[in-house]
Amino acid sequence: MTPKEMALALARALDSKKGQNIRVLQTDSLTTLADYFVLCTGTSAPQLKALADAGEKAMKEAGILPHHIEGHRGGTWILQDYGDVVVHLFDTEARAFYDLDRLWQDAVEVDLTDILQPQP
Repeated sequence: MTPKEMALALARALDSKKGQNIRVLQTDSLTTLADYFVLCTGTSAPQLKALADAGEKAMKEAGILPHHIEGHRGGTWILQDYGDVVVHLFDTEARAFYDLDRLWQDAVEVDLTDILQPQP
């Protein structure tokens, strides 16, 4: 599975748990940290956990295990590091505080039109 395929599979998994404002940013030309960042907002600590679990399940089914996970206990953010892809899950306040959308504004945003379910 390529890094882009991983990022898209993660976006689908997050969408299946009603993640909000899901974005996939191609960062390979900007940093060596990861080729893609997947950003997503959850509305509560239980939803953040469900989002994280959905992402882990999707990757495990593809035979990919996370290198590192942080933030489960805090309830406001979770980071899942899959090497080439890093998933950032936030509640609304934490997403605004860390402002990765602004920090990585020079990244190429991957079009998710055919990946995510249309919002009502």
